[in-house]
Amino acid sequence: MGLKRWKKISEQVVVENAWWVYKKDLYELPSGSRGVYNYVHSNGSSMVIPVRENGTIIMVKQYRYLCELESLEFPAGGVKKGITHDQTARDELVEETGFSARQLVLVSRFNPYNGVTNEMCHVYVARELQQVGSAPDETEDFEIVMLTPAEIDEYIRNGTIWDGMSIAAWCQAKMIVGFDDSRKEGG
Repeated sequence: MGLKRWKKISEQVVVENAWWVYKKDLYELPSGSRGVYNYVHSNGSSMVIPVRENGTIIMVKQYRYLCELESLEFPAGGVKKGITHDQTARDELVEETGFSARQLVLVSRFNPYNGVTNEMCHVYVARELQQVGSAPDETEDFEIVMLTPAEIDEYIRNGTIWDGMSIAAWCQAKMIVGFDDSRKEGG
């Protein structure tokens, strides 16, 4: 027996931009009760775990305005209308790291905050990287950080990496792809 579904009565767009739409729905429960649900609709996002030939992983440090903190993250971005997850992954990798990838493989998907958004983040592993130069947006400033898989695990444990999407992506990719910890080269 399946779970009971809610019925959407109406949908209202409150605010819209290139990456997401803030919506307000009127819904009806199976019991007949009605309510209002506010949420963020998006076309999704793409996050990339770039792996260098020596096994190190490229991450980016950037300032996060809402938390007023620097954050160590995997390159990522929202999918704009008319653009695919794959293209977004490729674009964000170049924009944030200055590298392109000959090999880009989708390894998993997840929702970063399922009570607040319908966003699905697609997680990619990028290999065969080539340095091509970066072109960040005006609001973005990045510092490139090269880490071993063991260092990423330690930074998650000690709170240095606190970005939830990066943590979720790493957990999924690590289980699916596995990362060789035997090479301890830093970068």
